[in-house]
Amino acid sequence: MKIWVDADACPNPIKDILFRVADRLGITTTLVANRLLSVPPSRFIKSVQVPSGFDVADQEIVRLMEAGDLVITGDIPLASEVLDKGGHALNPRGSFYTKDNIREYLTMRQFMDELRSSGVETGGPNVFSQADRQAFANQLDRFMAKTGRASP
Repeated sequence: MKIWVDADACPNPIKDILFRVADRLGITTTLVANRLLSVPPSRFIKSVQVPSGFDVADQEIVRLMEAGDLVITGDIPLASEVLDKGGHALNPRGSFYTKDNIREYLTMRQFMDELRSSGVETGGPNVFSQADRQAFANQLDRFMAKTGRASP
């Protein structure tokens, strides 16, 4: 299993958690972004820079990932593609996308897009909080335990 990170919009506290997990558990973790990212020196942590463009990083993640891999993303269409390919998708706020809930997420996303395009001010996402960080860490820990990759 590998971890792939849709890194352009991933909060830094989540990246820090992932860096520690990568080193502690020896899991290859790759950040994919359309800008150059600095990552700590580690044989388990890598970054891939892709050209700028709509969904280029998403397409690269889907191309490189394999069934069973974990993808960290807040991008719902990317999460859907990851699930279709047999992977796991975890939102930086600590929610797993699943075959059971992805349609609901996609429908809500489309609805919000329609509202915004009709001129309705919908606001943005809530500020990333300590509770979000903790929820992510807890879900990641449970996932690692479930897959047999728990902390030594």
